[in-house]
Amino acid sequence: MSDVSLVSRFDALLADLDGVVYAGPHAIPGAVESLKQLSGLGIGLGYVTNNASRSPAEVAAHLRELGAPAEDNQVVSSSQAAAELLASMLAPGSRILITGSPALAREIELVGLVPVAGQDEDPVAVVQGFSPAIGWKDLAEATYVVNAGALWVATNTDMSIPQERGIAPGNGTLVAAVAAATGQQPKVAGKPEAPLFHSAAKRLGAGRPLVVGDRLDTDILGGNNAGFATVAVLTGVDTRETILAARAAERPAYIIENLKDLHRPYPEITHDDGTYTCGQSTARVANGAVGIIGSQDDLNSWRAACAAWWAGTPDASTPQAPKLVWLDH
Repeated sequence: MSDVSLVSRFDALLADLDGVVYAGPHAIPGAVESLKQLSGLGIGLGYVTNNASRSPAEVAAHLRELGAPAEDNQVVSSSQAAAELLASMLAPGSRILITGSPALAREIELVGLVPVAGQDEDPVAVVQGFSPAIGWKDLAEATYVVNAGALWVATNTDMSIPQERGIAPGNGTLVAAVAAATGQQPKVAGKPEAPLFHSAAKRLGAGRPLVVGDRLDTDILGGNNAGFATVAVLTGVDTRETILAARAAERPAYIIENLKDLHRPYPEITHDDGTYTCGQSTARVANGAVGIIGSQDDLNSWRAACAAWWAGTPDASTPQAPKLVWLDH
């Protein structure tokens, strides 16, 4: 085991928010303190969010209320990534139909493009981001403009968003409505595509960032797509079991219990003739099952199991959960 902490191997941390820093209105225990430690280590910190309905300043204010270190420019949203993507493809002053929030329109203005509200203003592109105020007329307007040949960019395609009363439709469901009506698909700026992560790394001047997230299908896949190291944290959506079963593109380089583990050494995983060892635990694949010698409560058992199973299924295009056989020491 290396005696340096996991995070000290990198020059920046790109952190997801919900399920990593906070759950609903409350900070996850230990998260704020762990984030505060980074500045003393000279490690940059950026927050990457698919939420396009709140401005980065509003997100940063919420983080500061929780006690987390957050300047406005440390928050990189899918709205900003979408604006940068459009600005890279269009001439300054181009008109963009906004299907989304005032916060999204503001990001479009900040990159030198002109937000408009209807097809009669001759937009050359549509940008679509989540807003609870979006209705049929907004989706119809976007459909008319996309069908007329305009460039179409979505901030993100999360199919659902957690709300106080449960799971609600996310931007992906609204994008799907326009896709169904046009037979087309948008370019996507947010997770799990790479632009959002590249924007965040560029802003921090980071060459070796570590992406931390709780969701394989957005955070980990997105970090992997961007070519960055990824770490899955077990304080949100995905679990030991779903991580073990992950398809190849969604497999993290590291697995930790919570953000405090960033500041601890990460155990080395070794293998010898098909047996993978992590800490006191070992794992081996035989007959489509994973045999594990170790405790189910020890994360090292799961790290060893992942290493063994993933080595045996390097090209898995769909999630595959192996049978687990637990053997005591």
